[in-house]
Amino acid sequence: MALINSVNNADFIDYTLCEEPGYASFLFISDENINHRLQDNYYGTISSVFDFEAAKLYLKKLPLNDLPGLIIINISLNILDLNSFRIWLSENFAPPIPIVYEECSLKPSELKVLFQLKLIDDVIKNDYDSILLNNKATFLNQLLSFAPQAAIKHNKLSEKIIEPLKILFFKRLFDVIISLSLIILLSPLFLLLGLIVKLTSKGPAIYRSKRAGEGFKVFDFYKFRTMDIDAENKVQALISQNLYTSSEGDPLFFKVSNDPRITKIGGFLRNTSLDELPQLFNVLKGDMSIVGNRPLPLYEANSLTTSEWAERFMAPAGITGLWQISKRGKADMSNEERILLDIDYARNRSIRGDFKILFSTPSALIQKQNH
Repeated sequence: MALINSVNNADFIDYTLCEEPGYASFLFISDENINHRLQDNYYGTISSVFDFEAAKLYLKKLPLNDLPGLIIINISLNILDLNSFRIWLSENFAPPIPIVYEECSLKPSELKVLFQLKLIDDVIKNDYDSILLNNKATFLNQLLSFAPQAAIKHNKLSEKIIEPLKILFFKRLFDVIISLSLIILLSPLFLLLGLIVKLTSKGPAIYRSKRAGEGFKVFDFYKFRTMDIDAENKVQALISQNLYTSSEGDPLFFKVSNDPRITKIGGFLRNTSLDELPQLFNVLKGDMSIVGNRPLPLYEANSLTTSEWAERFMAPAGITGLWQISKRGKADMSNEERILLDIDYARNRSIRGDFKILFSTPSALIQKQNH
């Protein structure tokens, strides 16, 4: 029978069952009481938290020699939160603690996405057998200890999905040189446009929002503000005018023609794409690239986590890209067209292709329609 102890106002719960040497401890991220699911012959210590933030707080308190052998998740999948947690683990623990997901908590399409994006180390059934879990913890920890060597071997097998290190280096070098040069060269224009935005409408000159980029990484995205400060509160009133359509139900993107939320100067900034200039700071920081797929608002990114669409997040986020030079300014575009262009770039991107997109961008900058 488990001994249950509530700690720190139920931030986490320990289930201690006959601790014996050689058995790993486990951390559950679960929104239910798992005590009734533990087998009587389980040997080890299990801690349970309710979400990823609580898991971080719990792990920070542990000494390095007392970390769990596995982190087991059985909550509804949120890829953005999971990816953020995975990154946090890799930044705070070396090697990172293995993550496994309970199969019963996932849809088949979600399971495929998790493996495709390498967000977890394994999937388990919901039977907590001591020996099987302990063996799995031992194996995965040994595997992650050799992660650098394993990553090199895997890269050779996945060149169509993961860019070779040489290409990544030159792409990043190009991004830094171009973004830094343009920021210095255009600094008077930055100041002038910022002042105009401030003088012509209420609110800050720079609009900042959370966006999801490569691998669902979330970052602060910068633009010159082109809409009223309460624009997001007016979305529902304009939903019937959305230009994007979907053959499978609700649209995944939102954009309307002659948007009434756009400020006086905002239309000009959008039509000339001058509102995009602050994204050069995103490129310099490494959040984005000059060429890539557009980073998406979180509500849009969460709608594209099925196996059919998630591949568009395998490419870096970019200021300009295949979608911009192919369809920008056109109203007759479906969700599927836009996503398939993103997936095409993710699958076939190259340095030569990036330069082709870059040289084709100026002709696409001036939009004929106020979208």
